Amino acid sequence: MNNSKVLAPINLIWGMSDNISYLTSQEDYVTSIQTMMSLGMRKSSLYTGCIAALVAFLLYGTTAAQKSGEWPIFHGPDRTNKSTETGLLKKWPEKGPEMVWTVSGLGEGYSTVSIAEGYIFTSGKTGNQTYVYAYDLDGNLLWKSPNGKPWTTNRNFRKSHIGARGTPTYNDGIVYHLDEVIQLAAFDSKTGKQLWTHDLREEFDAKEPQWGYSESVMIEGDRLYCSPGGSKGFVLCLNKKDGTVIWANKGLPGTAGHSTPKLVDFGGYRQLINMSTNSVYGIDSKTGRPLWDVYFKNKYGINIADPIFHNGYVFISSAYGQGSMLIKLGTSGKDITTETVWKSDLMDNHHGGVILHEGYLYGSGDKSRGWFCLDFMTGKQMWVERGKGSILYADNMFYYLEEKGTMRLVNASPDKFEEVSSFEVPKGGKTMHWAHPVVLNGRLYIRHGDKLFVYDIGRK
Repeated sequence: MNNSKVLAPINLIWGMSDNISYLTSQEDYVTSIQTMMSLGMRKSSLYTGCIAALVAFLLYGTTAAQKSGEWPIFHGPDRTNKSTETGLLKKWPEKGPEMVWTVSGLGEGYSTVSIAEGYIFTSGKTGNQTYVYAYDLDGNLLWKSPNGKPWTTNRNFRKSHIGARGTPTYNDGIVYHLDEVIQLAAFDSKTGKQLWTHDLREEFDAKEPQWGYSESVMIEGDRLYCSPGGSKGFVLCLNKKDGTVIWANKGLPGTAGHSTPKLVDFGGYRQLINMSTNSVYGIDSKTGRPLWDVYFKNKYGINIADPIFHNGYVFISSAYGQGSMLIKLGTSGKDITTETVWKSDLMDNHHGGVILHEGYLYGSGDKSRGWFCLDFMTGKQMWVERGKGSILYADNMFYYLEEKGTMRLVNASPDKFEEVSSFEVPKGGKTMHWAHPVVLNGRLYIRHGDKLFVYDIGRK
């Protein structure tokens, strides 16, 4: 009996879960109810109460953050990169939706935006300094604060890709940012005043990845999680208020990857799942104890795409021909077991992320060039279309941002690739369009280099 699945909705009823709208997906709660049904609890008062909790969660849980105008972390409140927005345009004008405003001065970088409490946060490199920026919803600069030295390189093939990577994370009036050389800092969200900072590379003997750090930190309750990949601390758990170390684990294979962790419930553990350069792994978020890992390394040791967890399965994808894999988690006593369900060369995702929607995976491939739709459980290809870039879901549509600057609006369906509109995003720099788009409150946010472009995509 998997107690974690049954206890999740109980915790919601008793108010024991911190920031629940940020942490748990609707699918997790559906799974909880299905588990109780299989245990013969249909007629119990506990089951009735859990049904009520599920209904309340579906109505108020994951939608609450976005209804109040928030996208507080990279890929959104539940980390699925699926917006709960409705009432958006199903077709754009020929030249694209109306641009509401644009700002310049962000410097170089691939950080996208996080949005909370009427503030827009991002990061960028100007001169020899990385900054965190805060704007209001009309594009007025409210503050900018320095955080660490920027990542630099002497190799010519890397020089065109310098700039800030990680997206700031907002939580409870504080903005957290991990820069390219793992200077972790906390800022007051209204003033930009630095509250505390850590040089994680020096403190935890971390080796800088060859393309700099890209992680956006994860927060649950009073705990902040990040992955410097150091010999004195591979994954860290800090007190978000003052930065003190709660635990620092060791012994995971490889060094830090470029993905951002997720927190999920499975096998009686609240697990933190993430990618290193060598593998995908799960650890006990309470203690830092490694629970499982599966080798998954491409020829350059660069794992960027975030893992996807659903119903006890973990999907991972990596570029340069590594491909995609689905792993099934199991239990054996207190141990977590792993089993490979399928592996494919298709959709070897580079930087743009993958979305799971109604049983199908959507994203682009690197060596297996193109936009793909794969069956989640089998890996079967449903369709493929030319292109490569970043993906976002909102209002039953996919927003495909091609890395060369074309924004495409596509119906979300496994039956066929059906584009309904597209437009060219203006240039804000010389590099690729690698910053992921965001949709919130009827607006589409696209960062390119020094500029942020904001479009009105709400129905009139």
